Amino acid sequence: MKQESIIGVIGGMGPYAGLDLVHKIFDETLAATDQEHVPVALLSYSPRIQDRSAFIFGAIQENPGYAIAGVAAALETLGASVAGMPCNSAHMPPIFDVTRQRLRDGGHTIRLLHLVDETIQHVRSTLPHVKRVGPLSTLGTFRTGLYEKAIKAAGLFPVMPTETVQADLVHRAIYDTQFGIKAHSAPVTARASAMVRDAIDHLRTRGAEVVILGCTELPMAVSPDDDPTLIDPARALARALLRETYPHKLRPLGAAR
Repeated sequence: MKQESIIGVIGGMGPYAGLDLVHKIFDETLAATDQEHVPVALLSYSPRIQDRSAFIFGAIQENPGYAIAGVAAALETLGASVAGMPCNSAHMPPIFDVTRQRLRDGGHTIRLLHLVDETIQHVRSTLPHVKRVGPLSTLGTFRTGLYEKAIKAAGLFPVMPTETVQADLVHRAIYDTQFGIKAHSAPVTARASAMVRDAIDHLRTRGAEVVILGCTELPMAVSPDDDPTLIDPARALARALLRETYPHKLRPLGAAR
């Protein structure tokens, strides 16, 4: 890649998730001065992008993929050749496939890395002994089997939460307007954090060796940095974006930040 290449971040899903991904790109970059950091462009257009789960459930008709493609195209005009979306639900095939097709139809060449695929690749490369993987996510991502299918395709065994845990603990911890992470991101409420921890414990009791925090809001509630068995897709995506643009700047795994 050319050195002037810009890493694109499609934000707004939610807004703090975009900031979190940029933060992690900087964390994973080998840099001792301002000038040694890589160029990153974040576009956070929350009002333009409809809720992904609401579309999957049929509550709205407008496919968010069209708006996402528009943001990706705007990043391309800024010089971004590769971009990532810190939103797991946006990678559900009815949305992600439309996004990529819209970009192709418009003659755009910007590449979108696939958050879920990069996360599973990260698990396999960094934890080769792990076989049983438990994902937590939004209800839409859960019901479409996005992570379950990807885990199986990688030759691993998916350990799924029950529908009750998924709906009453995980989804509410993300979306509840009174205490959920989307409504209270900085800081996350104690109630939402406790619900996420309970869901993690639930997967562990079902035999999960690692738990994927498969909604980009979830790492805001529990810190994956404190527990190597918690997998943060945003960090996997940050490393993948650097790998595809400035591999010589990618911090070795486990190196002090």
